[in-house]
Amino acid sequence: MNEFRMPSLGADMEAGTLVEWKVAVGDRVQRGEVVALVETDKGIIDVEIFTEGVIESLCVEPGETLPVGTVLAQLSGAGAEAEAEAEGTPPPEPARPAKRDGAAPAVVHQHPDADTPTATDALGADTHATVGARRRATELGIDVMQLTGTGLDGRVTLADVEVLAGFANGDTVVQLPAEPATDTRDTPAAAMRRAIAAAMTRANRDIPHYALFRDVDLSRALDWLTAHNEGLPPDQRLLPAALLAKACALGLRRVPALNAYWIEGDLQPVESVHLGWAISLRGGGLVAPALHDADRLPLPELMHRLADLVGRARRGGLRSSELSEATCTVTSLGDRGADGVVGVIYPPQVALIGIGRIAPRPRVVGDAVVPRPQATVSLMGDHRASDGQTGGRLLDIIDDLLQEPERL
Repeated sequence: MNEFRMPSLGADMEAGTLVEWKVAVGDRVQRGEVVALVETDKGIIDVEIFTEGVIESLCVEPGETLPVGTVLAQLSGAGAEAEAEAEGTPPPEPARPAKRDGAAPAVVHQHPDADTPTATDALGADTHATVGARRRATELGIDVMQLTGTGLDGRVTLADVEVLAGFANGDTVVQLPAEPATDTRDTPAAAMRRAIAAAMTRANRDIPHYALFRDVDLSRALDWLTAHNEGLPPDQRLLPAALLAKACALGLRRVPALNAYWIEGDLQPVESVHLGWAISLRGGGLVAPALHDADRLPLPELMHRLADLVGRARRGGLRSSELSEATCTVTSLGDRGADGVVGVIYPPQVALIGIGRIAPRPRVVGDAVVPRPQATVSLMGDHRASDGQTGGRLLDIIDDLLQEPERL
């Protein structure tokens, strides 16, 4: 008998709330299958299983909040990968989860506040409330669209529905507020902020960071992008974020010392490049889910997956593998961001790539000083795992690739 436990979805996660089981006793599960929905400070997460077998028992009921490592279910016939999961670490190189049946194709838009794409799909009212809130509202006969949410991005949470249920039943202890509470200490956004603060404080304390910077001329990349997008409908156009992400991923493939984990005092390179992409949430906070195998994706597919990832991050719907398998994170500040960024490495990763806004700046070309669109690319490295020469080589490669965008 093997155990499926509450997974760790990042260094800043201590507990999660089981929202829904996607399996029942007697079901056979395969690696990469979504078996449960768990709510964390980062939102509702589709939790995958990295083993296979038959569900013998479900040990936890929906609605329970449990610490990482708690046994959620027991399986028979499971493989050795369950042991790795039980220890709180993902097994090496799990198979990529298959696309969810019935998923609507993402449509790419330019977000007004960033160079990062957003995505829309056919979820409709589902984006207004969490999965648990929608289910409970259906049980109680409540129109969830009429509720004011207190969750991230104004989403209706399970707690919001329960408040209304208590009010409707004459519960004198619970009162339905006309607006979200002004005391934000216990809101989901505040909880996420505390989780981020704890993780980044530990990272700043434990990781000896070094910082490198490179101003990259993006003239050729942007000219190529304009030519590529000419005549294409908006949902098929590429954004600069796709070129930047691909250049970073290819660079990491060629500098494996920075595409790695630092675990128990040892550097553990990872063969695949799962590029973490930092995404700011409109209600506050951020997540950095992984673009799996980003170095191997053609640019149109990478653009599509990036847009889908941003959309699901902001409405809730990330998968556990996306939150636990990033091998190096990129934080891109977008067109309206700052010129550069000095980030904090997210453990157990050993590097973080920062990209400032693209803006015209003076550059020496031959004997002349001319304005060129440029971005400052930064590299934060873990000095336990690498030195400045290694980080500088990565920045060199990224720069070179962006001078020949047709190679991406």
